[in-house]
Amino acid sequence: MDPDGEHSSGRGRIPGGGPEARDIAEVPAVEIITAAAVHLMSAAAVKCGLAEDADAQDHLDLDEARSLITALAGLVVAAAPEVGNQHARALRDGLKTLQLAFREASVVPDPPGDGPGERLTGSVV
Repeated sequence: MDPDGEHSSGRGRIPGGGPEARDIAEVPAVEIITAAAVHLMSAAAVKCGLAEDADAQDHLDLDEARSLITALAGLVVAAAPEVGNQHARALRDGLKTLQLAFREASVVPDPPGDGPGERLTGSVV
């Protein structure tokens, strides 16, 4: 039981509840999925050294970029049927751009099909 005397299973509750739960309940799934993908894309771009500031190369971290791109690929592949063709196409284009940027930033390129996320999406080269 929680402090209010109600049973708390942890299901269906957002920590803090209240207005945050109502706000998120009004957001369509496609917007939440797209927002998550954009966060992954942005982080991967920075880790691939594509940041727009003068210190972009200081942020280069291909191990981190590989993880982020692979996670993005999983999200894009899994979500494509749910978000519709227009959104899925934009997500796939962004993913492919990052996969190619990763290959360009790599000193020793992965064999075709072994780059980040390519086991889920197929080779980008």
